[in-house]
Amino acid sequence: MSRAVATALALVVIALAIGPASTAPTRPAVNWKFTLDFAVQGPQAPFLLALERGYFAAEGVNLTIDRGFGSADAVTKIAGGAYDLGYADINSMVEFNVRNPDKALIGFVMLLNAPPFSIITLRRENITRPSDLQGKKLGAPVGDAPRRLFPVFAKAVGIHPDSVEWVSMDVPLREPSLIRGSVNAITGFYFTAFLNLKAAGVNPNDIVAFLYSDYGLPLYGNAVMAPPALLQRNPEAARGFVRAFIRGLVDSINDPDAAIAAIKRRDPLLNEAVEKERLLLALRSNVLTREVARDGFGGVRPERLARAIDAVAEAFNLPNKPKWWEVFTDRYLPPRKERNLPALR
Repeated sequence: MSRAVATALALVVIALAIGPASTAPTRPAVNWKFTLDFAVQGPQAPFLLALERGYFAAEGVNLTIDRGFGSADAVTKIAGGAYDLGYADINSMVEFNVRNPDKALIGFVMLLNAPPFSIITLRRENITRPSDLQGKKLGAPVGDAPRRLFPVFAKAVGIHPDSVEWVSMDVPLREPSLIRGSVNAITGFYFTAFLNLKAAGVNPNDIVAFLYSDYGLPLYGNAVMAPPALLQRNPEAARGFVRAFIRGLVDSINDPDAAIAAIKRRDPLLNEAVEKERLLLALRSNVLTREVARDGFGGVRPERLARAIDAVAEAFNLPNKPKWWEVFTDRYLPPRKERNLPALR
């Protein structure tokens, strides 16, 4: 073999050896624990799909995802260090921050642009408008977000917050109590309560719902949140997390069946048809809003968030109100053009 050929072969070997290394990510990986707001259901599927497809890992984020036990619990666990970040109701986070300023969290991805808060009744109750709720029994768990924010809804529709009687119950008893007639109406997330009633045999045409977002309330819904210090220490990982999640969300919109298959692998007992409908309800009503179509996914409108904070402070009797920029930051979001979401097919 000539010296020239030998040299050329040696260069090829060296190039092959260093080629993959030169394209490998140079950022150090982070290991983050993530909590959902509740059980693994259709609306949480984009997180699981992004995880399963390796999108977080590709961004240098080694993520584990656990089910949650309510937004208030998720917020407390993130602030306490049991989880690094998570997905929960931003209104619950506002209350927690005011009452625990030394452990305050901040939102950095707004997922539910329109909150799923609702009051649901059955046609037999003859409640056809919000004013008909006066004097009625409403059932919900004590910590239920729509229940706690009922004063905001009541003010918007012109009724007194104390004009209804609350019946407290555990989550599994909520829809059965309405079906049995123990209460006249219930509060809850629309995509949860509606489908639970339908699964229990209630004719969808007999379900009457009042969505908070239909009455001019400025409230936002669930967001991804974390301690500010975590994001400041790991800004590139935070940005990578957001990019990865958006990929999972886009995939879920384009192929809902794949999203549901991902959560089915997490929980084989899930009803795929029910969870697909739940996912589509959440996407259509809470994620793919007109505001998101105009502004792009993931951010907030400062003036709207400021009004939402005012409403939350009044409803929860908070001693002070944080500024909107203390509640949410957009510094980890990708450019606007990378936050356009496709339409549901």
